[in-house]
Amino acid sequence: MDLQKPPAGQPEQQPARRSPEGCLVVAIRLPVRIVVLVLVVPVRMVWDALVVAGRFLKDTVFRPVGRALLWVARAVFVWPFVGLWRYVVVPLGTALGWLGNVLVVVPLAWFYRYVLTPLGQALVWVYARVLTPVGHAVMWVLRGIGAMFALLAAGAYAGVAWLVRHLVVVPAVWLYEWVLAPVGRAIAWCAKGLARGVGLVATGVGIALYWVGRVLLVLPALALWRWVLVPVGRFLAVVGREVGQAIGHAWRVAGRISLAVGRALGTLFRWIFVEPVRWVYRTLLTPVGHVLRDAVLRPAAEAARSVGRATRLALASARETARQARADFRRMLFGEPERTEAVDRREPPARETRTLGSSTTALTKD
Repeated sequence: MDLQKPPAGQPEQQPARRSPEGCLVVAIRLPVRIVVLVLVVPVRMVWDALVVAGRFLKDTVFRPVGRALLWVARAVFVWPFVGLWRYVVVPLGTALGWLGNVLVVVPLAWFYRYVLTPLGQALVWVYARVLTPVGHAVMWVLRGIGAMFALLAAGAYAGVAWLVRHLVVVPAVWLYEWVLAPVGRAIAWCAKGLARGVGLVATGVGIALYWVGRVLLVLPALALWRWVLVPVGRFLAVVGREVGQAIGHAWRVAGRISLAVGRALGTLFRWIFVEPVRWVYRTLLTPVGHVLRDAVLRPAAEAARSVGRATRLALASARETARQARADFRRMLFGEPERTEAVDRREPPARETRTLGSSTTALTKD
């Protein structure tokens, strides 16, 4: 009974049909897979060992070394350039910008405003008031001279064109119509007949060469392709496909074998090295460490703290003694300092300040 049925409205998926395989494929597959498995298993185990070693080196060597090199590169290359940019280039650029503004931009702006602008306005006035009327007058004179030369050129062109027409064009047309055209037609008729004859000869030669090439080259090549190369290619394709599938299958099987061998080696390493070390640490080193902590380290720490407290008390007593000695020496040299008399204040002292529950006035005093 099929438990996984497709939902309503969807057609059932038919299982993929595999094409029948011949006896040659079945005969090639088993020895090829055995040979490939024997060759691939050592390669896969070496590959897995290299992968594990690479991961270990990455986590223990390459990553810390890379971080150290990154820190060194940052300290050697990045931070000096940042400091140079922040504390040298930026202040120097600001100073140069201020100097450029003061020494170049401001003088150029003044020169443009008070020299170039009036000069340009003067040039515009000269162009508008002097050069433009003079140019208009010159253009009027040149336009009249050009019109006169145009009339003379038009007359000369008409005369030269009449002479060329009657002395060159008319004789050339007569020569083409009555001499060159008949001669060209005769030459074309002869060339057409010659080309037709050459074409017939070339066609016969081509047909002969075609049949010779077909019989001597095409038919043998076609037979070689059909009866030799195609079967050999199919056989090589089957062998290559089976070798590829065998390599994939052997790689997967070798991975499982390598995984089992790795787990066995890990278990053996754990029982030979890790478990004894853990047992020694748990049953020997831990009790010895507790005994050393309770019998040696804690009393030593208490003694060190006691010595520290005694030292601090001795130092405080010495400081107090030195302070008293300085005060006595100061009183011996300069005498007692003058004491300021207490001044009556209208406000009561700090301990008897006014509150909401008591009063300090004469009328409300108890």
